[in-house]
Amino acid sequence: MARRLQRPLTCLAVGAVTLALAGCAVGPNFHRPAPPPAMRYVPDGVTAETAAADVRGGEAQRFVADLDISGQWWTLFHSPALNALIARSLQYNADLAAARAALRAAEETHKAQLGSFYPSVEGNFTASRNQNAQELAPTLSNNELRFNLYTAQLTISYALDVFGGLRRQAETTRAEAEAQRFQLEATYLTLTSNVVAAAVQEASLRGQIAATEKIVDEERETLGIMRKQEDKGEIAQGDVIAQETTLAQAEANLPPLTKQLGQERDLIAALTGQLPSEEPAETFRLADLALPQELPLSLPSKLVDQRPDVRAAEANLHAASAQVGVAIANMLPQITLTATPGTVATDPALLFASGNYFWAIAGGVTQPIFEGGALLHKTRAARAALDQALAQYRGTVIAAFQNVADTLRALQGDAAAVRANLVAEETAAQSLEIARQRLRLGDVSYLTLLSAEQAYQQAVAALVQAQASRYADTAALFQALGGGWWNRTDAAVAAAP
Repeated sequence: MARRLQRPLTCLAVGAVTLALAGCAVGPNFHRPAPPPAMRYVPDGVTAETAAADVRGGEAQRFVADLDISGQWWTLFHSPALNALIARSLQYNADLAAARAALRAAEETHKAQLGSFYPSVEGNFTASRNQNAQELAPTLSNNELRFNLYTAQLTISYALDVFGGLRRQAETTRAEAEAQRFQLEATYLTLTSNVVAAAVQEASLRGQIAATEKIVDEERETLGIMRKQEDKGEIAQGDVIAQETTLAQAEANLPPLTKQLGQERDLIAALTGQLPSEEPAETFRLADLALPQELPLSLPSKLVDQRPDVRAAEANLHAASAQVGVAIANMLPQITLTATPGTVATDPALLFASGNYFWAIAGGVTQPIFEGGALLHKTRAARAALDQALAQYRGTVIAAFQNVADTLRALQGDAAAVRANLVAEETAAQSLEIARQRLRLGDVSYLTLLSAEQAYQQAVAALVQAQASRYADTAALFQALGGGWWNRTDAAVAAAP
């Protein structure tokens, strides 16, 4: 049977290749948008080094132009607990697992679309029992009115992509898979950044709780001294009551901080794919985190290549461009070739006997004539979607540059804030100690001590928050610059189409 089918199949293949090579892909050809011509992120540029302060988290940070970013940038904080937490989140986080599955689905959709470039082959076998009426011409040459009929047949069809509609559709699915790949990268980057931010916030809250507990202990100590002075008649009862009020106010600061710490622990559990009842073993304090002192500052022209959200927006723009070609091709003639070789016999054993073979080759052209304007409006809709994707791409690029600029300003401000708050905390501590000594000697009123205590409490809390902001904004810079996904060799990159 193979030799008898060779001629029609050869004709079909030759015709398909000839017409396909003569075709062209209608619609716009996609070209990557040029990066913005900006030379800096902020108008006045960035200082080479931030301010420094003699306290944990107060080290000077240097901005290194075009310094490459590690794919595991969080290891720069030198925290084994943080590294373990992120490793667990990358393994069990539900959002990341969903993004990986979405990428696999997009890749398989693209591979399925590639099947349209090949002929479609279907096999069919039928068996029937028949009886002809005597007044009709007999079906068989032996004039038998009753007979069995067995037919084995192939149907081979091929849609010629003369105008490139199939190629544009494959281009669309390829771009959609690329967009999903960078959506996975964005999910990966967001997850790791959120884990670092949550760890830093937990460390900040623990620092604030420790400072508040220390203040409470000191307030209790002061209250004990004042009660002894009251017993001796050295101070009035009203002063003691005021100190009791101050102690109660300091103690009242603890429950909100404890609540926030508990919620932060719940967040960390969720990020690692656990229930809140499955509390992570890792705990974080600012003293356990090292502040990275060399920070990357990628060239603005490279940012559009490094940001996963920008690359995803670019892939969406590519897909929208290809869809314009698909819409145009749908308005043009559709050419198909069909071959139907087969064999028929009244006995299955004779299916492959000489003389029982048949074949047919057909070509067809379908030209849409009237669709009620549907195809025209679909083309216009595709062009409008392309304009939308272009505007969204531009918006994503602008937001990316804004993100980097905001983070650079924050890092410079954070360094200055740590220095200023350190001075304020040291000054407030000295003022409070002097006020306590003078109160013991009876040189000042209780109001002086109260004022000094309140100033110290505010200075301690502000210093801890300023220290935490440096860590958090450092992580935010790595996120804003793309997170170094191009330097990773894990599953996210390996799954790229």
